[in-house]
Amino acid sequence: MDAKSVANWMQSELVASDCLYQDDVVDYVIKQQAEELLRENADGNLVLGRKILNEFRKLNETDVVWVRPEKYWRFRVPEDEESRDARG
Repeated sequence: MDAKSVANWMQSELVASDCLYQDDVVDYVIKQQAEELLRENADGNLVLGRKILNEFRKLNETDVVWVRPEKYWRFRVPEDEESRDARG
């Protein structure tokens, strides 16, 4: 499993569910025994590595936003600002 495979899985999950939580992706990567694609953040939690995030961004540069407080991605709505981050 590589970063591109994970990103493609993420995209299909997002299309199916309209939102995708980072924790669900981390769990998927661990179950696929691809922990090398993850990294540890400052709080000691496993999060997605840069390679996965870059591949995922290539798939949906303008269509998806990251909701930081709840740590999930969703499709952009007209009320969203132009940045990749959303408020909720």
